[in-house]
Amino acid sequence: MKYKINLTKLIAVLAVLFFTTACNDKLDELAENRSFTEDIDYTISSDMILPLIGAYSEFQSRAWEEFPLISVRGDDVNAGGLGDQQDYAETDKFNYNKDYWMYNSVWQNYYGDILTMHSAMEQIELYKENGANATTANQYIAEAKTLRAFLLFQIARVWGDVFITTSSDPSELLVANVSSKDEVMQHISDQMDEAISLLPDMRPNERTDIRGGITKYTALAIKALANLELKNYQAVADATSKIITSNKFDLEIDFYELFKLDGKLNNENLLEFQYSDFGQGAGSTKSYLFAFFGPENWTPSITGAGSGWGFYEPSIKYVKFMLDRNETVRLETSVLFTDRGINEIKADPAYATLPAWISNTTRDGDKINDYARALFASGKQYLPSNQLTSGRTDYGTNKNFTCIRYSEILLMHAEALTQGASGTGMTADEAVNAVRLRAGLASISGVTNAQVMDEKFAELAMEWGTRYYDMVRLENYNELSYDGRTFSEDKIFLPYPQAQVDKLPILKGN
Repeated sequence: MKYKINLTKLIAVLAVLFFTTACNDKLDELAENRSFTEDIDYTISSDMILPLIGAYSEFQSRAWEEFPLISVRGDDVNAGGLGDQQDYAETDKFNYNKDYWMYNSVWQNYYGDILTMHSAMEQIELYKENGANATTANQYIAEAKTLRAFLLFQIARVWGDVFITTSSDPSELLVANVSSKDEVMQHISDQMDEAISLLPDMRPNERTDIRGGITKYTALAIKALANLELKNYQAVADATSKIITSNKFDLEIDFYELFKLDGKLNNENLLEFQYSDFGQGAGSTKSYLFAFFGPENWTPSITGAGSGWGFYEPSIKYVKFMLDRNETVRLETSVLFTDRGINEIKADPAYATLPAWISNTTRDGDKINDYARALFASGKQYLPSNQLTSGRTDYGTNKNFTCIRYSEILLMHAEALTQGASGTGMTADEAVNAVRLRAGLASISGVTNAQVMDEKFAELAMEWGTRYYDMVRLENYNELSYDGRTFSEDKIFLPYPQAQVDKLPILKGN
């Protein structure tokens, strides 16, 4: 029997059935072994998909604080000030508080979800042992393994030396040793090598069983990301070449709309968190809390649409960088301007005259008013009020959250080639120019590594801390010392959350 799953709808149901742990419980307690059900009859092969859907549910049920903490330290973005999250703002300035609740929450949530991925793999293996189709079981296990890899990748970039879990039993963390960041990245790469051949050979949006689910190209992308951290540029090029030569992915023509409803399950996306209001103006919704990123004060084109919290602000440094490049659509998309922000830019004599298109009103008619917490808001987390389902008012509801895009694959490919690797499918010039063409910029030739990094800065700002981790990897620390901040090598990783150090003695020595 074949199953066609509406992933978002089923996740909404399963989230209620299986995952009801309160946020405070996650903050205060060591993650419990979250098996999906008890007294399961593993001979019912048709039920084998349920633990996999549970794994997707947990993967996509992200807390609002996770992405901001992972991504706030680059020179592309600032923490909005004048709020009740002062230690978040201090983290952006490289002043770390190991007792800050957000550190513990992100660690707890990610490791809790990693244990859930192990539990799903173990459950599927039991179905396989009891007669379920081995090929299907192996694919499902590979999907959960890939979800786990993305989570572990983020933890290692934030904290460096972390645990490599081997089962769903949380008690193993009490006796396990931490592995170095390089060891974790190599482990992720090896895990993806195990998974790739078992996964569907298609774009995520081509899957009909689990729409938008993991495919071999998602695993190849995560392998490339892990090897980029290892500076194993040939392995990066090998993985990105396979994605490029598949000819399955395209750059969305309209960069602005890529981050709106048209971006959901787009041909450019290799991985995204999927959310939905199911096309209904009331009732159940599965959504990320995008309000964190939105402007605290606006006049929406649709009366009644809710505003945001203003805690995530594109930096003036980034805005000026984009103006210097004569960027249009990528700057318009990435930055929501206030009049106060525009005036702050113009106060610099070098930017006294700005392009006429720069305005505090978006192309969809939403006016971004001044507010004390920030000068700008992040446009990549913005959904125009006229794209909200009628009856919905929460900021950003029904918008997906992109994790890995094809443009990043192209730029990683170019980066690897300019670092001496060899690849197929595209030259470094071709890869960079494909991204520039979409942005309305002229082609360049003889691309250097520095030009690739500038292109990544322009293209991937406000996305997963890419700029921060690039600058750290290349030891380009001066870029991170800006607007009064001082960055040094000892600030690369966050300190372990004190709540975890108290429970896991091995962390005290690291």
